This record gives sequence, C-alpha cells and structure tokens, in this order.
Amino acid sequence: MFSAFERMVAMRYLRSRRQEGFISVIAWFSLLGIGLGVATLIIVMSVMNGFRQELFARIMGLNGHVGVYNLVGGPLKDFDEVTRRVRGVPDVVTAGPMIESQALITAHGIASGAVVRGLRTADLQNRPMLANNIVDGSLDAVTGMNAAMIGKRMAERYGLRVGDDLTMITPNFAETAMGVMPRSKIVQVAAIFDVGMYEYDNNFVYIPFELAQVLYQMRDSATGVDILITDPQRVDEIRARIAGVLEAKYRLSDWQRANSSYFNAIEVERNVMFLILTLIIVVAAFNIISSLIMLVKDKGRDIAILRTMGATRAMVMRIFLLCGTAVGVVGTLGGVALGLVFCLNIEAIRQFLQQQTGKTLFDPTIYFLSKLPAIVEPREVVLIVGMALGLSFLATIYPAWRAARLDPVEALRYE
Repeated sequence: MFSAFERMVAMRYLRSRRQEGFISVIAWFSLLGIGLGVATLIIVMSVMNGFRQELFARIMGLNGHVGVYNLVGGPLKDFDEVTRRVRGVPDVVTAGPMIESQALITAHGIASGAVVRGLRTADLQNRPMLANNIVDGSLDAVTGMNAAMIGKRMAERYGLRVGDDLTMITPNFAETAMGVMPRSKIVQVAAIFDVGMYEYDNNFVYIPFELAQVLYQMRDSATGVDILITDPQRVDEIRARIAGVLEAKYRLSDWQRANSSYFNAIEVERNVMFLILTLIIVVAAFNIISSLIMLVKDKGRDIAILRTMGATRAMVMRIFLLCGTAVGVVGTLGGVALGLVFCLNIEAIRQFLQQQTGKTLFDPTIYFLSKLPAIVEPREVVLIVGMALGLSFLATIYPAWRAARLDPVEALRYE
C-alpha cells in the first residue's frame, strides 16, 4: 500500500529536528496518550472481568444455584421427598436440605452476629469451594451435635483455633427454671475455611444439619432444599425442569434473582468505566490531528517541491496518513504490552505498592475479595486495539487531505 519512498519521507518527517522539535514533542505526547489509554482500558476491563468471575465463582461455590422453599413461607416439612424428586432431574448435580438462620457467636469475650447454615456432611463435601479451601482441621470432623466450621477471618477475629469452643445463641427461646431464655449451645471448632471472600470468611458458620434442627427447633423440617446444577448460566432452563417435577405448593428461587444487585452493579460500572477511559484515546487522537496539521503547515514548501518533482496528491496524502498511523500503531502496541504485563503481575504490584506506602490498596472489607483479580479477555483486547487504531487512522484523514490539496504555486510564491 505504501511505497518505499512514502515510508522514507514519512519517517523523516516524524524524526525530531531543531526546526520541528515542538511538533515532534506533540507527536510523542500523542503516542504516550494512546499507549496509556490502551493500557488503562485493558487493565481496568481485566480487573472488572476478574472481579466478576471471582465473585461469581465464590457465590456459586458456596450457595445453591436453585432453592426450593415453602410457597407460603415458613419451614419445609417434606424436604426429603423434594430432595428425592429433584435429584432425578437432568443436569442436577446434587440437592440437599439446608437450615439457614442467624446466631450470636461469643468466644473469648467477643460477641457478634453470624449467619449459620446447617448442612449434611455429604452436602458439605459436594461443595468444592469449601472442601478444597480448608486451612485447618477436617471437613469430615463437622459431624455430630458438637461441631462447627468457621471462616479464617472469623477465627482470627475471635482468636480461635481448631479444638476451641464457641457459644452460639439463637433467636429461639426455651423454657427454663429462670424463665424464658434464648437457646444456646457450646460447640467446638472442627474446621476453618478460607474461600478468599471476606463476607463468607468473616460472617458464616457451618454446622451439621441435625444440630441446626435442634438449635432452631426444626426437628422435622428445613428452611429449604439447596440445589447445585451443572451449568449455572442455564439456570432458567433447569429451574423450569425442576418446577415440572414439583407441585405448585413450592416456591423456587435461583442465584440470578438472589444476587442480581451484585452482578448488575458490576456490569454498569464496567460499561461506564469503558466509556470514560475511551476518552483518553479520543484526546490522544485529537493530539494526532493537531500535530499533523502543524506538520503540514510547517512542511508546506517541502510538499510543494515534492509535487513539482512529480509526486501525486495521493502520494502526499499517503505520506501524512503514514505519519499519523505510525504514531497510533506504535502507541497501541506499546499500550497492549504494558497492559498485559501489568495484568499478569497485578497482585505482586499491589503488594509492592502496599509495602511502600503502608496503606491498604484493595480493602477486602469493601471489595469482598482478599486478592486483586485480573482476567484478560482476548476479544476485549482485540476490540480495544481495533478502536485505538481506528481512531488513530480517522485522526489522520483530515490533515492528510489538507496536505494533498496544497497548491504548489501558492506554497512557493514568496520563497
């Protein structure tokens, strides 16, 4: 497309010389602007992708994809029959009864509220997010009427280790010789998990299903039936199948409805950040326009001489198109390289900056996750590169057109 002569002239125009030093500086700023814009877009989009995927994986790994509850509210009494029916539905991995409630946890003089979940041991083992993230103790020990599993951050907050006791005080009341008192139970820490999500590691307690039935006075019932499916993205289709084998007296809920606020907020933030950061590339494209217009004005005599020596308008236009496009291509490639290197080492960079500044740059109490994730999507990188190159090319069209329309006679009249 570009001849050797056109490439040579374009490269000579881009080199810094004393007369055109200011123009070259603007070109360098344009290049840096495009590079930083592309790198920033890749980094931010990758972090948003990583945040969404990590949040999705942890929520899906700890919560059921579909839940079956009593239609009119209250406990579910025939949970075993519901479990039996649901397990026969295609694409259902497992199903089991669950009791979920709240309790006041006290230990070593510290007290705070927590979410308590009662699950059968086999159902706990069917959740890889829990089973594969036990940092102390054993999941097999979470059995009987005197065991509990807590998160790592809760254990640190209370100063608890495996084998220590903690007291669970429930909202249910019991008649005693001293009057009506909240039901309480001293249990032993049998295991400690660390799933990397602050909300769960700090606020959730897992106990055997039978113990939860006694504590919350639900000896013949459960809160609902928790269901795991093969593909959470097909939850609507599979939920319809589950509803087909159950009677109308049951209410079904799924992860999309329960966590829609999380994922909708992330998607909105992701789209807004993409639009805002795209403006960096747009500003850099305007810098290309201004630098090329100044270059055309400064090189008016040279353009006129080229035209009188036989260069066509198309050749002149291609020379200046190549000048602007070269800035865009180099800046884009540099931005891609910088963005990918940053994404691959983002957690190490965060740790280094935290050590140097002494400040927490990614607070897990705010962002839910304990590590800064980044997942590069090739399609997004291609989109960003295409957008940057497209804007760079569009920015060169008008200055190149002006250079091609320059009249040699007018340019050389006063020389």
